Amino acid sequence: MNSDWAYAYCQDITRHEAANFYYGIRLLPKERRGALCAIYALARRVDDIGDGPAPREEKIRRLDEERRKLESIDTAYDDPVFVALAHAVLRFPIPVDAFGELIDGVEMDVAGTHYATFADLLPYCRRVAGAIGRLSLGVFEARERETASVYADDLGVAFQLTNILRDIREDLQNGRVYLPAEDLERFGCDLSAPDDRIVDLVRFEADRARAWFESGLRLLPLLDRQSAACVGAMAGIYRRLLGRIERRPDLVLRGRVSLPSWEKGWVAVRSLAAVAP
Repeated sequence: MNSDWAYAYCQDITRHEAANFYYGIRLLPKERRGALCAIYALARRVDDIGDGPAPREEKIRRLDEERRKLESIDTAYDDPVFVALAHAVLRFPIPVDAFGELIDGVEMDVAGTHYATFADLLPYCRRVAGAIGRLSLGVFEARERETASVYADDLGVAFQLTNILRDIREDLQNGRVYLPAEDLERFGCDLSAPDDRIVDLVRFEADRARAWFESGLRLLPLLDRQSAACVGAMAGIYRRLLGRIERRPDLVLRGRVSLPSWEKGWVAVRSLAAVAP
C-alpha cells in the first residue's frame, strides 16, 4: 500500500474526528503533519473500540488485536493506519510502546472502572492522554527530550481533565463517571439529580485542570517554532473551552460544550503569530 495514500487516509480521519487537534496539526510541515495524523488515527481507532456498542469480550479481543499489530507494525500492509505509522516511525523517534499504555487506559473504560480519588484517576489520564502527548513529542523537533516528555504528559492530563468536564452528560448517559467520588462527596453532588452545587464542583475541577495546563505548557520553549505553534493552538483551544465551562458550569449538564470554528481558527492564527521569528 502506498504510504502517501495511507497518510492521506489518516489525515482525513484526524480532520473529521479530532477537529480540535487538527487546527494545531495543520500548522506543522507536511512530513510531521502526516506522522501526527497517523498517531491520532490509531488513537481514534482504539478509543472507538472502547466506546463502541460491542460486548466487553469483543472489545478486549479487538484491543488485543491492535496490540499484536503494534508488535510488528511493518507487517500490517493492508491497514492504512499502520502503513502510515510504520513509515512515520522510520522518520521520527516515536515511542510506539506508549500506544500500549493507551490501550491499557481504554481497557479501564471497558472494565467500567470508577475512581474514588484523584490519585486513582491520574493514572487513567496519563494512559489515555499523557501517552498521546509523549507519542506526539516524538514527531516534534525538541531539545531536552526527557524533560519535554514530562511536560507533554502533563499537558495530556490537562486535556483529559477538560474532556471529562466537557463530556459529563454524555459519559453519564453511557454509565461512566470519571469525576472522583471524593469530589462528588465534598460538594454534595449527585450527577443523576444535579442541582446548583454542580457549579462549585465544576469550577473546582477546572482549577485543577488549569494547574496541569500551567505545568504542561512549559513544553513550548523546548520545541521548534512550528511544533510550538501546533501545541500552542491545541492548548489554546482547550483552555478557551475550559474557560467557557468555568463561566457557565450549567452547560455541561445540557450537552457537549464546544467552540465555533471561527474561534478555533483564530486561536491557531494567534499561536502561529506568537512564535513568529
